[in-house]
Amino acid sequence: MCFEKASVTNLIDKLIVIPNAIDPQCGQLQIGDHLVPCMLGRSGVYENKQEGDGATPAGEFPLRRVLYRADRIAAPKSTLATTIIGESDGWCDEPNDPCYNLAVKLPYSASTEEMWREDHRYDVVVVIGYNDHPVVPGVGSAIFMHLTEDDGGPTAGCIAVSLPDMLEILKVIGPNSVVEIRVKAT
Repeated sequence: MCFEKASVTNLIDKLIVIPNAIDPQCGQLQIGDHLVPCMLGRSGVYENKQEGDGATPAGEFPLRRVLYRADRIAAPKSTLATTIIGESDGWCDEPNDPCYNLAVKLPYSASTEEMWREDHRYDVVVVIGYNDHPVVPGVGSAIFMHLTEDDGGPTAGCIAVSLPDMLEILKVIGPNSVVEIRVKAT
């Protein structure tokens, strides 16, 4: 699916995630007038997310930056800041650690999410500004928009889309774009 090309002055302000009423692990991501399928957390969408609950957090959050695997794909086109994922990149998910919900270098002494994965889910990642300003221990970490896998299964709390959809989305979002994650379809 191709979206109309956006210029820097008319980027999409808001992406809207609409969970499926029958299967809360599935949803649609509304980008302007377009709808693309997406996968959500294995527990659906929660308003009161907690670390490890498998839920995607409800609310409106900024889109911080793009991370990508340069060994697998070319640098994606986006006006968001873009950073290459390295083999030693991780994301701390230990609520009692001072680096909770922050990028860290591996090996790291506390529990972490590895960003350099064998599967392709993190070949392109948009960091969602959930629980990062300020960071509150225990309410969830490492919430991203990343890629789906062929199995089409749910995420651990993120939003997942196909690679073609992700590359199109990146072209029309920018530093002032936000994602609104709804608890249920309206």
